[in-house]
Amino acid sequence: MVSLQSDYYISDTLMIPKKILVIGSGPYCIGSSVEFDWCGVQVIRTLRLLGHETIFINSNPETVSTDFDECDRLYFEELSLERVLDVIDKEKPDGVIFSTGGQIAQNLAVKLAEYDVPLLGTHIESIDRCEDREKFSELCDDLGIDQPQWSSFEKLEDAFSFAEKVGFPVLVRPSFVLSGAAMAVATDRVMLENYLDSAVGTTHSSVVISKFERNSKEVEFDGVAQDGEIIVSAIGEHIENAGVHSGDATIVLPPQNLYLETVRRVRRVAQKLAKSLNISGPFNIQFLAKENHIKVIECNLRASRSFPFVSKVLDQNFIDIATRIWMGEKMENQELNLLDIRDVGVKAAQFSFSRLKNADPNLGVEMSSTGEVACFGDTLEEAFLKSQLSVGFTLPEPSNPILVTLGSIRDKADFIPVARKFNSLGFTFVGTEGTSKFLTENGFECTTVYKISSDRHPNVIDLIESKKVSMVVNTPNKFSHEEISDGYLIRRKAVDQNVPLVVNLQIAKLLARSLSQIDNLDDLSIKNFGERI
Repeated sequence: MVSLQSDYYISDTLMIPKKILVIGSGPYCIGSSVEFDWCGVQVIRTLRLLGHETIFINSNPETVSTDFDECDRLYFEELSLERVLDVIDKEKPDGVIFSTGGQIAQNLAVKLAEYDVPLLGTHIESIDRCEDREKFSELCDDLGIDQPQWSSFEKLEDAFSFAEKVGFPVLVRPSFVLSGAAMAVATDRVMLENYLDSAVGTTHSSVVISKFERNSKEVEFDGVAQDGEIIVSAIGEHIENAGVHSGDATIVLPPQNLYLETVRRVRRVAQKLAKSLNISGPFNIQFLAKENHIKVIECNLRASRSFPFVSKVLDQNFIDIATRIWMGEKMENQELNLLDIRDVGVKAAQFSFSRLKNADPNLGVEMSSTGEVACFGDTLEEAFLKSQLSVGFTLPEPSNPILVTLGSIRDKADFIPVARKFNSLGFTFVGTEGTSKFLTENGFECTTVYKISSDRHPNVIDLIESKKVSMVVNTPNKFSHEEISDGYLIRRKAVDQNVPLVVNLQIAKLLARSLSQIDNLDDLSIKNFGERI
C-alpha cells in the first residue's frame, strides 16, 4: 500500500483539477437506504461541475450512483477495507470523501486513516469523540451541554441498580449499535432483566442504560460547517414523542410547534459542538426537548438520512455546499430565516409490514421502515395528508366506527381531545372493555367488543376480519404482557386485512385535525416540484 499523506486537512485548497474518490453506502437495508445514495450522487455532480475527476466505489446495482454515466470511473466492488485499499492503491486519488455513505463508509474511514489515506472532511479524531460514548459525554460536560443520564455496565446487578436509581423507564442497548439495532425501552425491572438475558446476556458486550424521558419531543439538527462555523442548517421536528426511531418518525420542516427559545437553544448547542469538534462538512445532532429544556442524544459527523429532505424543503443543496467546502472554497453563511421558508415539508416513513410475516407493526426505538416519502403543502395538515396518502395509508370514512384499544390510563386520557375531533367528523367508536368504558364515561358513543384473550365473540379480531371498522387506533401497554400479546394480534390483523392502523397518539391527533381542516381531498393541490421554488 502506498502511503499518501500522514495528515490531510480540509483547509488544504484544491483549486486545480483533482482526482477524488467517493465511497458509497452499500446495499439497501434498514438504516442505510437511498437517502445516502442521493448524497453520494450530489457529491459526484458537484465535483464534475467544478472540473474534478470523479471515482466512485459501491456494491449496490439498484442505485443511481452505479450508473456508468454519473462518474468518470466506477468500481462496482464490495465495501470492505481490503477492496477499498486496492482501489486507492490503483487510482492514487488526491482525496477520499466518505461522509455521504452513511455508517458503512464512516466505519471504513476510521480504518483507512490508519493507512494515511487523504480523507476529506472532519478529522477522524473528532469522529471518534462523537462515536465513543464516554468521550462524547465528557465533551458535553466540558461545554455545559445537558444530556440524558446514562452509564455503561458489564455486571447485571450494577445495571439494575442504576436503572432503579434514575427511575424507569430506561433505554437499554449494547455499547455499539447501528440504526437503533438491539435497543429497547424497559419500563420495569422484569422487562430490563428479560432484555439483558436475551439480548446481552449471551454476549461479552457491555450494556448502556439511559434515562428515558417521557413526553419529550425529538428535534433533529442537520447542518454543514466549515472550520467549526455553521454555514447552513435545518431544524426538523418529530411529530411523535421521543421513543420512535428517527428513521421511522414523521418529521416536519420548518418546525410548527417548537418554542422560539427552544430553536435558539438548539442552534447555540449545535454551534458549540461544531466549534469544539472543528467540523468541516455535514453533521447531524439529535435532541430531546421538553418545555424549552433540551438534551443532546447523539451527534453524527456525517450526512444523515434527512439531508435530501431538508435540502429540498429549503431549496439549499446541503451536499453541494459540503463538497465545495471539501474542495477548498470559502463559503459565506447561508442560513435562512424560518419565516422565509415558503412551504411546509413532511417526511413520512414507508413500512413493509404487510410483506414481513409475523412482524409487529409497532413503532419503537429500533428502526423498522424500509423507505420514506416527502410531501409539501401550504400548511402542516395539507403536507401531512399528502404524506400519508403517498405511503399507502387509506383515510378512514365515518361509515364505519374506529376501533380504539388503548393500553395505559395516560393514553386513554390523551385520546379524549382526539376522540372529540373525530366525533365532530361523524365517527363513532368501538373499543375493548377498559377503553370503551373510559370513552363512554367521558360522553362518547362507544360499543364494547371483547378482547382476544377472553375467548368470547365477537372480539376485536372478528371485527377487523369482517372489515366493520374504518381504522384501528392501538397503543401498547408496556406494563402488561397480556396487553402486549393482544395488542400485537390486533396490529398484525389490521395490517393483514389492509385496515388503516395508527399506533401513535400524536399521529392520531394530527390525522384528526388534518381531516377536519381538509374534508375534500380534491382540495389537496398537486404541483410539480419546480413550481414551488
